Amino acid sequence: MSWLEMIATPAALVDLDRVDANLRRVARYTEQHGLRWRPHTKTHKTPEFARRQLDAGARGVTVATVREAEVMAEVCDDVLLAYPAVGEERLGRLMKLPSRVRLTVALDSFEALQHLGRHAKLSQRTVGVLVELEMGMRRVGVASPEDAVHLARAAASTSGIEYRGITFYAGHLRAPGGALGSEMRAQSERLALFVDALSGEGLKPDIVSGGSTPTLWRSHEVAGLTEIRPGINIFNDRNSVSAGACDWDACAYSVLATVVSTSVAGQAVIDAGSKALAKEEGFDPSGGYGALLDRPEVRVQGLSEEHGLLDLSRTAWRPRVGELVRVVPNHVCASVNLHERLYLVRQGHSVATHAITARGW
Repeated sequence: MSWLEMIATPAALVDLDRVDANLRRVARYTEQHGLRWRPHTKTHKTPEFARRQLDAGARGVTVATVREAEVMAEVCDDVLLAYPAVGEERLGRLMKLPSRVRLTVALDSFEALQHLGRHAKLSQRTVGVLVELEMGMRRVGVASPEDAVHLARAAASTSGIEYRGITFYAGHLRAPGGALGSEMRAQSERLALFVDALSGEGLKPDIVSGGSTPTLWRSHEVAGLTEIRPGINIFNDRNSVSAGACDWDACAYSVLATVVSTSVAGQAVIDAGSKALAKEEGFDPSGGYGALLDRPEVRVQGLSEEHGLLDLSRTAWRPRVGELVRVVPNHVCASVNLHERLYLVRQGHSVATHAITARGW
């Protein structure tokens, strides 16, 4: 009996050899282009993988939740919360982070700034602020250079706050094969409007933070960018492949599942459903919610809570009930968040497990 057969499915597996290769690649890229690497830890949600990123050359980490900040502070003393810190409970917990942690918060409103400044002053600590810019995604961020100047000026004059620069997330930029030439040029030109306006008012940003996994390898095309925050690239997923951010053999994360039924012709059913893979639409034109790691032509065509439907129309492979398969989901971050632990594999052998301790808010 193999070690895989001893694991209760569905289970989240991580190939460490692929992780190491993914980290080396981004470390080489950022060093080559003089970019600071501040990876987003929302993908793996574990201090152990944050430590791997730091050991590989990352300088600080990015988080989306206070819980992630609390966990990553165990291994890192430079944390960016890339989410507006609004709410008494959230702000109270942030201020309790160890004093050695250089905390920076992204925000886009005077209200969020005022509340953050009040808590920072009461806690007798200095908190950095990055003014968030709206760069086309239409989710958060100030919309004009003038608004950015006003908010940056307010941050620079708020007790307990240190204005450190600007940030943006262009999550809407993704194209098959990474074909983003004109879009990247437009980002660079729009960013210059903000930087020039701020610099003209004596508020030149020391930090210009951006980037994502789909745009990772073209980050150097954005003039003025100083740091990037890719998250998914440590594991990669089906969407990363579709966006041209990696090859299929760079997918380090998969969900181990068991075939539980083959009674319907042309399909097989596995025990990994939406509660293991996450029911997120993908970028692959063939559709589905994931594909098998060793047979990418076999996609997960449908999901219910506990069932995943494998489409066998493009393969001669016919699985048997009880057979184990590994599914690469469309979006790895959403899948990881559904599991309690990661099972680590190196050269095909089980080596350890990590509890996913940064789940929750």
